Amino acid sequence: MDMRALVGENFARLRREKGLTQEEVEARSGFSQQYLSDLERGKRNPTVITVYELAEALGVSYLDLLTPRQPDSRQPKR
Repeated sequence: MDMRALVGENFARLRREKGLTQEEVEARSGFSQQYLSDLERGKRNPTVITVYELAEALGVSYLDLLTPRQPDSRQPKR
């Protein structure tokens, strides 16, 4: 499992679910919009502290950024 991709996908999903733009997260977190964009594309390797600070900026647990999503049981399997 590529942890960079996992964190990036979770971050992008949670940011969108919260209705936030990268620019809004930039203002909350201090991380540049370019960094956040690279993170979402799996191009960054965030430190543990960065993961924690990003989770704080989103108002979620840091575990939400590190945990693989479970398949949605409501969706039919193919």
